[in-house]
Amino acid sequence: MTTVLIVDDQALQRLGFSMLLEQQPDLSVVGEAGHGAEAVRKAAELRPDVVLMDIRMPGMDGIEATRRIVQSGGRSHVLVLTTFDLDEHAYAALRAGASGFLLKDALPDELVAGIRAVAAGDAVIAPGLTRKLIDAFSDRLPGRSPEQEKTLSALTEREREVLTGIATGWSNAEIGDRLSLAESTVKTHVSRILAKIGARDRVQAVIFAYDTGLVRPA
Repeated sequence: MTTVLIVDDQALQRLGFSMLLEQQPDLSVVGEAGHGAEAVRKAAELRPDVVLMDIRMPGMDGIEATRRIVQSGGRSHVLVLTTFDLDEHAYAALRAGASGFLLKDALPDELVAGIRAVAAGDAVIAPGLTRKLIDAFSDRLPGRSPEQEKTLSALTEREREVLTGIATGWSNAEIGDRLSLAESTVKTHVSRILAKIGARDRVQAVIFAYDTGLVRPA
């Protein structure tokens, strides 16, 4: 059973999400929060698998709440919701540690699938949309820091190639085809890369690749 904490400042929106998720046999809503501070407190208390996080809320917004939940080192993965697909706030939430984002007008099946994917440790953003976000805000990316340089240097040449593939938007199968590797070998490389760079999922790996200049916006 995947447990979910719903965070939104609109009670009707929370009710709608709750009704949808409770219809799923493998999903359980363990709590709701109406603002960021409450979300941080309830995430620590309830330890949900997934926090469904609205971004724009009064008081502490979803970005800061996401940052605090992720930095706490708890088990919860954050899936943020936004109204616009190129919302700067959504990008900021990804950099704060969110595992991905969906639009608020996503189809019910897309939302449910996204929650399941995040709970499994996967990203829920389509690779093309990930690149679209990073391309849109690439001028705000900082230069490579000494710490990032050290982390990047810890990767083997093959791991850099695999990371480049991830950032390019290739699936494990596509990376395997291009690098002549078995898909199981690619999965092993991906796991090692995530561990070395301290990334929770592929979304964070993509951001790291752009941050360090390993991949440049097209």
